[in-house]
Amino acid sequence: MSAENQKNHLKAYGIVFYSLEKGIKAKWLLNYDGGAFLIEHSASIEKESQIRGVSYQIISDAKAQLILQEIASPSKNQEAVTLEKAPKIAVYSPKDKMPWDDAVTMVLKYAEIPFDVIYDEEVLSDQLVKYEWLHLHHEDFTGQYGRFYGSFRTTPWYIESKLAAEVLAKKLGYQKVSQEKLAVSKKIRDFVYGGGFMFAMCSATDSFDIALSAEGVDIAEAMFDGDPSEPNYQEKLNFNNTFAFENYTLVRNPETYEFSSIDMTTKRRIPKTSDYFTLQEYSAKWDQVPTMLTQNHTQLVKGFMGQTTAFDRNTIKATVLVMAENKTNREARYIHGTKGKGMFTFYGGHDPEDYQHRVGDPKTELDLHPNSPGYRLILNNVLFPAAKKKEQKT
Repeated sequence: MSAENQKNHLKAYGIVFYSLEKGIKAKWLLNYDGGAFLIEHSASIEKESQIRGVSYQIISDAKAQLILQEIASPSKNQEAVTLEKAPKIAVYSPKDKMPWDDAVTMVLKYAEIPFDVIYDEEVLSDQLVKYEWLHLHHEDFTGQYGRFYGSFRTTPWYIESKLAAEVLAKKLGYQKVSQEKLAVSKKIRDFVYGGGFMFAMCSATDSFDIALSAEGVDIAEAMFDGDPSEPNYQEKLNFNNTFAFENYTLVRNPETYEFSSIDMTTKRRIPKTSDYFTLQEYSAKWDQVPTMLTQNHTQLVKGFMGQTTAFDRNTIKATVLVMAENKTNREARYIHGTKGKGMFTFYGGHDPEDYQHRVGDPKTELDLHPNSPGYRLILNNVLFPAAKKKEQKT
């Protein structure tokens, strides 16, 4: 899985999932050859790799044992993690087509990793229990319709999506979309607390935390929910309810395409040519989860923007791990934390191979980016729930 040895990094993850679904043993060799995979030989796996254009090598059992012995050496910052079972994956996404594309949905399809699409009805009817891994599509959990009011309130897609959200909320027994989205957020929160893995990108990161912090507080203006927001709502936010962020200030102007001070988009002074973020390095033997989540064939990943591009470090809780940052602008791009028995990862930006994806732009063709380091980070998150849990010392 190094830059030199793998011609399609993204589809390689699909081969690993295919192997696990077939009951074939696999190991993830952390920090070895770019995070390579060691899979028990099978004619079907070999054929599938050829069909999908994935690079592979066939080695003897003796060679495999030598590699594992080398990795096990205390002097090596490497580890072999057993992959046990492919996680059951859900993507939280509206059923109707929106005028933007979701990077996670695209890369799952490209890598040929199976997933189910679910939305509010499934979440509120407790169907999350069927899944181990959940991705939150580009979403606004605050009931403010993506803060698109200023630029897109007269466009057919905005009017139709707003009406559809209101109809769905009433169908599910809620007077306001904000109330229904809060109920969804709390179900997702409980999914994580119960042991689930949650991954979110772009506006699904900060809007999720904002919704939880604003429980019982009306932060939406009249054009969103029919009545004014509460006076002094900023002082009523409860940061104890959030996953990753605290001490942020909400944006009051409903025509501003921004939720809060969490996001760094308007604070950035970085030219596109020098917009890169750096992955942190961890101890593979002791910090296996962040090591898995940062496996890549490069430590330097080119930046990309979104409604929520990156996270202001002043708003990130001390308990949250910053796994990648742009040190020039001191902004976090990729963060991870635990809640209850589960874990979450937030990834800033919209599309790792489209620097400034705009509403209505064509989707990225991943056949042109089979070795994308930015997309590979997404697939690390999809795969790591398959890893055998390391026994803790007592």
